[in-house]
Amino acid sequence: MNKKYVVNTTKGEPMKEIFETIKNNPLFEGIAFHDFEKLFGCLSARTAHHRKDGIILLTGNKVTFVGLVLAGRVKIMKEDAKGSVSMLAMISAAGMFGDVLACAGIYQSPVTIIAAADTDILFFDNKKIFDACSAPCSPNERLIKNMLRLIAKKNFLLNRKIEILSKRTTREKLISFFDLQRAGAKKFTIPFTREEMAHYLCVDRSAMSTELCKMRDDGLIVFNKGTFELLYVSGEHGVYAGEG
Repeated sequence: MNKKYVVNTTKGEPMKEIFETIKNNPLFEGIAFHDFEKLFGCLSARTAHHRKDGIILLTGNKVTFVGLVLAGRVKIMKEDAKGSVSMLAMISAAGMFGDVLACAGIYQSPVTIIAAADTDILFFDNKKIFDACSAPCSPNERLIKNMLRLIAKKNFLLNRKIEILSKRTTREKLISFFDLQRAGAKKFTIPFTREEMAHYLCVDRSAMSTELCKMRDDGLIVFNKGTFELLYVSGEHGVYAGEG
């Protein structure tokens, strides 16, 4: 791996800096600094830096870790037998990857993971996460509970993606995708480039860009790069342009 720095100690300022970065992450809910110090050593944790477009894990490689993005973002890519590439997910800061594989006991990666920007990652040994704890209510037990809750949420979002991809037309996919991304807001920013968005939706990039322009011309959306504003309302029989 392309490492900028590696932390293998359980003492000192680097540990405190890492904890300050991740302490509000749902994965570490209910875990204090002194417990985090224990976890860091117990789980053979380390940090690493990957430059943009750097490969973190290749399809077919052995999976030995669960990763938590400290800064930057990574994309999960899948290539089919014909060589077509689709993006399964974009993991931003505070997001995890490799957790589902660890829970399922899968140790050969079915996907390729790439840094979508300069990225700092906290890695845990995936086998040690699920080792039996010597004491009840230990930090490791709390970590496992938090991880399972996050995996359940990830599974919900995966079902939403399946729903998006099941739509027949590119416009229908875009509308469903916007509903997922906007979290109830009319104006929102998508952390994808156009190419990444096309990969996520499994559509041709040029055709998607053309459809976005048509939606704009039809008075359904306005957009500037990755920022979108919805001008439509959803009705029982479809989508209609609003009144501004």
